[in-house]
Amino acid sequence: MSCSYAEGLSPYEHKGKLGLKEVFESDESLVDKVKQLSKWITSSNHVVVHTGAGISTSAGIPDFRGPKGVWTLEEQGKKPEISISFNDALPTKTHMILVKLVEAGYVKYIVSQNIDGLHLRSGLNREYLSELHGNMFINQCSSCKRQFVRKTATTSVGQKCLGLNCPGVKTNGRPCRGVLHDFILDWEHSLPEKDLDLAHYHSNLADLSICLGTTLQIIPSGNLPLFTKKNQNGKLVICNLQPTKYDKRADMLLNGYVDQVMSLLLENLDLKIDDYNPEFDPVRKKGIHEWTIPDSKVSEMKKLYEIHLKQRKTSDEDQRKRKIDDKSEVIPLKKNDINKVEKLENDDTDEKTVDKSLDNENNAKCEDGGT
Repeated sequence: MSCSYAEGLSPYEHKGKLGLKEVFESDESLVDKVKQLSKWITSSNHVVVHTGAGISTSAGIPDFRGPKGVWTLEEQGKKPEISISFNDALPTKTHMILVKLVEAGYVKYIVSQNIDGLHLRSGLNREYLSELHGNMFINQCSSCKRQFVRKTATTSVGQKCLGLNCPGVKTNGRPCRGVLHDFILDWEHSLPEKDLDLAHYHSNLADLSICLGTTLQIIPSGNLPLFTKKNQNGKLVICNLQPTKYDKRADMLLNGYVDQVMSLLLENLDLKIDDYNPEFDPVRKKGIHEWTIPDSKVSEMKKLYEIHLKQRKTSDEDQRKRKIDDKSEVIPLKKNDINKVEKLENDDTDEKTVDKSLDNENNAKCEDGGT
């Protein structure tokens, strides 16, 4: 359960804003907005979805910063009344709908802060997922860095040695001989390199970023969706019950239950959800199953990312030239106008800060997203 995971983390004071009031908009409003969202999705080339703890609450797993979140109640000296074990929790409607959207080609990539393993258990292919804070159902070898699916959720937190030998085999046919560790990050740990690199590449390529069930308070995860705003006509959509750090930067806010919003979206796209099937759940399958991101996938996306950066730079330079050419009159700034310039509020982050945080942030912030 998420409270046992939270208890396993090292003490940490800066857990963000807790217990913010939830906001619900009318069903009519959500229907209208989702219709528009479906049009944006069908007209976009690279849709990236960012998920947090809010997409798992309907599975019985408490979030962290909601009114009844683990850390909200912890601050009050309480514990969640209902909390299912990670082993018993099953993927929600949102998890299964995301699988369908990926399979249909509408969503190119998913970046998750969740450690509950429900994306894995939904049948989502590893090449479409970054798990920035780890996974309760994954062991990682300290030597070859390959990842393997567990049959039960780990009971340790903080990438601790499990005393198990790596089942991997080297290219020469010899056993790896490395030792397995849990794949759950603590506050001070660096984010997994491949997961972070792919999250960074896809977030930069995104012309539509959709945030589901996260307050976007933890960096660098929370800053990644902002990269879509650097792209021409790039749009940011946030679906969350609580206010988020970047509501003012969003092109659309959806204040409703994630399962409800995603069900409406599936209907608008004329798709049908597949029920959870244990046969596609690696945790339930017999034998050893690997969960490693291929190096080739990282190299492939890096090339696309570098090409995109060059194209964006050229586009930005062309726009600046056009602005200079079209400017027929220069209006001087009056002294009184200086006071009219608004500064960014503390909750906002400009693009330079986002770039810097992604380049320099080496500490893992083990938050499940939090609604």
